[in-house]
Amino acid sequence: MVPAMTSLRFLAALLVAAPSLLPAQQPSRDSRKIYAEFCASCHGDKLEGGSAPSLLGGVWKHGGDDASIAASIRDGRLENGMPPFGATVSEKEIRALVVYIREQAGHAAGRNNPAPRPAGDVAAKGKLHSFRLQTVIPGLREPYAIAFLPDSRVLVTEKRGTLRVVEKGVLLPEPVTGLPSVDSGGQGGLFDVVPHPDFARNGWLYLAFSDQQKSDPHRGAVMTTVVRGRLKDNAWTDQQVVFRAPSETFRHGGNHYGGRIAFDKNNLLFFSIGERGNQNDAQDLTRPNGKIHRLHDDGRVPADNPFLKTPGAIPSIWSYGHRNPQGLRFHPATGELWAHEHGPRGGDELNRIQRGLNYGWPVATFGMNYDGRPVTDVTVRPDIQPPVTYWLPSIAPCGLAVYTGDRFPKWKNHLFVSSLAAQELRRLEIGKDGTVIDQEIIFKGLGRMRDVANGPDGFLYVLLQDRVARLVPDGQ
Repeated sequence: MVPAMTSLRFLAALLVAAPSLLPAQQPSRDSRKIYAEFCASCHGDKLEGGSAPSLLGGVWKHGGDDASIAASIRDGRLENGMPPFGATVSEKEIRALVVYIREQAGHAAGRNNPAPRPAGDVAAKGKLHSFRLQTVIPGLREPYAIAFLPDSRVLVTEKRGTLRVVEKGVLLPEPVTGLPSVDSGGQGGLFDVVPHPDFARNGWLYLAFSDQQKSDPHRGAVMTTVVRGRLKDNAWTDQQVVFRAPSETFRHGGNHYGGRIAFDKNNLLFFSIGERGNQNDAQDLTRPNGKIHRLHDDGRVPADNPFLKTPGAIPSIWSYGHRNPQGLRFHPATGELWAHEHGPRGGDELNRIQRGLNYGWPVATFGMNYDGRPVTDVTVRPDIQPPVTYWLPSIAPCGLAVYTGDRFPKWKNHLFVSSLAAQELRRLEIGKDGTVIDQEIIFKGLGRMRDVANGPDGFLYVLLQDRVARLVPDGQ
């Protein structure tokens, strides 16, 4: 008789030598097709209900949270005539099916309860305030970010790589000259513009943009770069590179750049870089992409950065595991850094950013791949910081502001999120425990919005596709 341990070793060696003997791992299937095969006959082709209840109304007999829905799919509800599907649908596919159901229910809710779509100077009614939307800067092309200077000038970046100046309420006809070369292909472009907190004294302005390697004779690899400079007679001068990634870390492709900038109360500079479509880079500390970074205002690395002594790590990294963070703001009341980022299909996240933490992408996500297949069945893990909230269906969040004005007193210290795909402006009220206690779609359907910002006049400004508009209280 062969000893048991010897038998196990023989079996292991046999499997290594003949991998074809291992059971084949089936590729994950499209969640829409899984639904059509296993669910539609009872719940309806469009989830509207049939012999089994509708999945669109938000009413669940056995719990409507993700875990309960997954359990109903996996284990069935035999007392209600629903068989278990755990033997034929994998855990990852069950997770994707939950995402699909949530996504379709969200779309249905939007159709049944349309959000305000203000037109012209007509008032729109919100939960806490009624408002009108006024165009204040027309004649723009894909404006990306807005900055208000203490000398009353207003700066607006345009995605195609131009910086525009507004003086005394009038948009100058020519863009700023002398800007760095910007690769605006795909999702690339000129992103954020932020004045130094002490701008009135030093005149520094900070830009984030997609920077292409010039040594490549074809379309070179690209990465997000941060520079600072000054404006003189509508020209960009005195440029200094604050952060440029090592050339070997630049990536090809045209998506997921991040590109937002924020200063804390100590004038330390934080900025985001998306994972550039290379999702595993977000977990790799030797890569700058998929991270939020922290530097001194001149580009020096702070001595207390979390990965400064980690061998091979990019020393500016503050947090990691991000997909495409396009919102970044400090809360003036709490001092906390807030960020939101694009998920894949669903799973856009709002996060409170803390030193050295891992925010999960791609090992944990509340979304799925664009083709309907799962990324993973993991949504939470002990070593990963979970989002404060997430959006499903995806809204594609882009701009982020904390309202600090007095024109809308009930909005004070609430977060405002502008979005691309959903074309929405959302308001989020954060409770004392750091959770979202109220969320409202302020308006919807006026085009893609890349930024939302406080104005020095106390109004709230939004960047639409071809203009800057502001929200003013009805009656003012």
